[in-house]
This record gives sequence, structure tokens and C-alpha cells, in this order.
Amino acid sequence: MILPIVLFALGLAILIVGADIMVRGSASLAYKMKISPLIIGLTIVSFGTSAPELIVNIFAALKGNADIGVGNIIGSNISNILLILGVAALITPINVQNSTVKKEIPLSLLAAIMVFFMANDILFDGMSENVLSRTDGLALMGLFFIFLAYTFNLKNSKNNEEAPPKTYSMGISILFVLLGIGALFWGGQLLVDNAVILAKLAGLSEAFIGLTVVAVGTSLPELATSAVAAAKNQSDIAIGNVVGSNIFNIFWILGLTSTIFPLHISGQINQDIIVCMGVTVLLFLCMFVGRKRQLERWQAGMFLVLYASYISYLVYRG
Repeated sequence: MILPIVLFALGLAILIVGADIMVRGSASLAYKMKISPLIIGLTIVSFGTSAPELIVNIFAALKGNADIGVGNIIGSNISNILLILGVAALITPINVQNSTVKKEIPLSLLAAIMVFFMANDILFDGMSENVLSRTDGLALMGLFFIFLAYTFNLKNSKNNEEAPPKTYSMGISILFVLLGIGALFWGGQLLVDNAVILAKLAGLSEAFIGLTVVAVGTSLPELATSAVAAAKNQSDIAIGNVVGSNIFNIFWILGLTSTIFPLHISGQINQDIIVCMGVTVLLFLCMFVGRKRQLERWQAGMFLVLYASYISYLVYRG
């Protein structure tokens, strides 16, 4: 019992250090290359912090655990918005660029809507079972590459309200990003593995572990990165990391997973997909309530309350 607790704490410490290193390197890299921190957040940081979801889903696909794979992605996207943005914006209000409000957030909503239609073959196509097929996966991956092309064509506008980050040499900046990704990956895996052990020792069900521990655990790199970015007043990296990760999770990770191995899924996941769509719409609406294009502390508090309510519902649902 003691060893899993020690390893859990070690994993958390590695996550925090990795997040700090990645944010430092990413902000420095963006500044030196005159690239918008939003682009860095939507691509390099998002890809690095989504690594745990990718590993979990590939193993889930190979072992035929479709519900774990899909639940991990949908659960992670919900926690990204409600938990991670909630924590980050509670640290400091997050300013959101116009392109994120008008394009990236709606794109993450489109991704969730597509999964809803693709995962309901029985309802929409009269099939005998619900399957995310290889063609579904290829379609999702195609949209992912379109998203990448769009991202790299974003105007390299900077948020003038943010202070210039501390800069390092190009080599050190790249090294920090790579070390940060490695630390996030290792720390995330170490933390999740031992969290599952502790959950089982506490007598929690496998289903509950998959919906909560795995989904939240694989989102911890995003949590650590966005929280550190918010503390360093790097709003573009904080919001870009979350929205970018949500797009990556569905278009790239779920697309790749279902391409490797078609995912046969249960209808119960529909409830979570609908929640995912709902919280994405809520995030969009928050951009027009209170201070325009800013996620304020009271909104962050509301997100955290909603997340606690969602977890309570999962416990009730079993």
C-alpha cells in the first residue's frame, strides 16, 4: 500500500516539473521564432500532453477494450474543459483570442458531434451494433490533418496584454520542450498506474476506474501544463493546450485508434458524449458573458462545481 502511494506522489511531482519545463521551453520557442503562443499551445503542447491518452487508447484498442478507449477520450475532454480550465482560470482569468472563440472551440464541438453520429450506427443506420469503423477513423484523421494545416496558417498575432516570457537559446528551448514532453508522459503513466492500484485496493469497480481515474489521470499533463501556464500569465498556451488537446483527442487519437482496431462500443457512452458537447457549448457561451473573450474566476468556479456534479453522477450510475 505504501509503495503505490509513494509512486503516485512521485508521478505527480514529475508532472509538475515536466509542465513547468514544457511551458518555459514552449513560450521561449514561440517568442524566438515569432510564432504565436496559441499555435504552440494548439500543436506542440497539445500533442505532448495528449501522449497518455494516445498510449492508453492504443493498448485499449489492441486488447479490445473499446469502452475504455472511447470513455477515456470523452472523459478526458470533459475534464479538460471543466476541471483543467476551471483550475487554470481560478489561478488567473484566461484571455481568449478571437480565432479560438470563432474557430477552435466550434471545431472541438464539431469533433464531439461527429463522434456522436459515428458511434450510433444502430440509431442512425439501423445496424446491429455500434462501431467506430476504420473508415470512421480515417475520416477523423483526415480532419485532423486539415486542422494542422489551418493551425500553421494562423496569423502569428501575439496577445499584447501578456508579458514577454523568459527566453533561452533555440537549442535549450527545444530541449526543454522535449524534456517536458518526456516528463509529462512518464509522470502521467506512473501516476495513473498507481492510482488504478490504489483505487482497486479501495474496492472501486473497474468501470468507475475507467471513467474517472483513467480519464482524469491521462488529463493530468494538461492540468499541470495549463495551471503552470496560467500562473506564468501565458493564457494562449493555457487555453490552446486544452482546446487543442480536445481536438487532438478525437480527430487524431480516436481516429488512429479506430483505424488500428474498429471499436465496438456500448450505447451508454452516449450520455458522456452529450455531456462533452454540452460543456463545449458552455465554454463557447462563457466567452460572451461578463468580460468578452475572457474566462473569469466565477465562471471557473462554476466549471469546477459542474465537474464535481458530473463525477457524482458517474458514482451514482456505477
